Amino acid sequence: MFSIDTAASAAYIVAALLFILALAGLSKHETSKVGNSFGILGMTVALAATIALAVNRCIQPVGLALLIGATVVGAAIGLWRAKVVEMTGMPELIALLHSFVGLAAVLVGWNGYLHIEADMQGADAQELAASGLLGIHSAEVFIGVFIGAVTFTGSIVANLKLSARMKSNPLMLPGKNFLNVGALVAFFALTVWFVNEPQLWLLIVVTVLALALGWHLVASIGGGDMPVVVSMLNSYSGWAAAASGFLLSNDLLIITGALVGSSGAYLSYIMCKAMNRSFISVIAGGFGIEAGPSDDTDYGEHREITAEGVAELLAGAESVVITPGYGMAVAQAQYGVAELTRKLRERGVNVRFGIHPVAGRLPGHMNVLLAEAKVPYDIVLEMDEINDDFDDTSVVLVIGANDTVNPAAAEDPGSPIAGMPVLTVWEADNVIVFKRSMASGYAGVQNPLFFRQNSAMLFGDAKDRVEDILHAL
Repeated sequence: MFSIDTAASAAYIVAALLFILALAGLSKHETSKVGNSFGILGMTVALAATIALAVNRCIQPVGLALLIGATVVGAAIGLWRAKVVEMTGMPELIALLHSFVGLAAVLVGWNGYLHIEADMQGADAQELAASGLLGIHSAEVFIGVFIGAVTFTGSIVANLKLSARMKSNPLMLPGKNFLNVGALVAFFALTVWFVNEPQLWLLIVVTVLALALGWHLVASIGGGDMPVVVSMLNSYSGWAAAASGFLLSNDLLIITGALVGSSGAYLSYIMCKAMNRSFISVIAGGFGIEAGPSDDTDYGEHREITAEGVAELLAGAESVVITPGYGMAVAQAQYGVAELTRKLRERGVNVRFGIHPVAGRLPGHMNVLLAEAKVPYDIVLEMDEINDDFDDTSVVLVIGANDTVNPAAAEDPGSPIAGMPVLTVWEADNVIVFKRSMASGYAGVQNPLFFRQNSAMLFGDAKDRVEDILHAL
């Protein structure tokens, strides 16, 4: 027989399938818009089914009004933020959104405790106790609160670091690894205690412990590892949502949380592999913690070049590779770069882009910027696809990139970024580096590329310098 409950369950399955299609679509440039549409449609179906389910279960008018009101207010804020945010602000916005998921998981966990463990004489608590599932519920509450609280404060710290309202340097408390491991051991011990004897003070203690651990974990990670942190927090938020789904007996939350958690974990693995680092080493601290021997090395004097000089090099080049970084995003130079690409291709120059997996402050950051500027997908290549071609390249334009083109990673075993796979731009005939100054990159590591004989520095705002080059051409 048809019922609202049955229809809602079916809608949840449809929404889950749409979310899976969204992930599949977002995996390729050509299908990303369709994938985004699938995600929007899936969330619309999920929200409509949830509201219909609430009405069917005779939720009080005040509760229904709060539910609809929260949905409308949240949608309005989301639309507003999506409309006004710059691409350079996307990493910190995403980190902030992760904090909302974490906070929601904490609130759901506390609500679960107050509804069941704090009211053992209630019908629901008695039913769970009789079925022998009370301990599982208690574990779900405790674990959900812990993951949510870690995600909440960790995401806030990531937001502050990415928005430059907090220093990107890693926090170096004495015995910081011992503090992290000690917090995890304490969590496991408290979980066992809470499952056997649910008490309010234990939930308070684990909430405070998790909030402190989340703050310390991300504060202790250096700026060079922030792309991994963003994907890591994405994974945490997914598992927090899944934990909430178990507490609420909501299959869609469980499925969606598992999708987000597993995809975020896999993305973290890809980021770590791209930097030749293990996930544990990222958690233990970031690039630039220890001053390597290369920090005190005298590399000599750098060479400067004008926009007119760069235009001359480009006019006579057979092949050009552009390697963008966060500096291009800050300057919003992607449109000028796209126009420069078009003009050079019209002259018969083979122009391609080399994208490092952790370029920018967010995985895929540069790809989105270039797609926004209508750069053809087929000339945007990943690091592994372009690295073998640099020795046959006439000119490389390094626009706002730093750590991802640092030869010290391959040549200096004492460098803090030793072993990190980088774009081997120095193998080209000429390398032009667009920078505002000679300052080191986000990881705080000096780049000897700036001082090489085949390298020249073009100082100033990247957008202005690209326009100057266009004018000279």
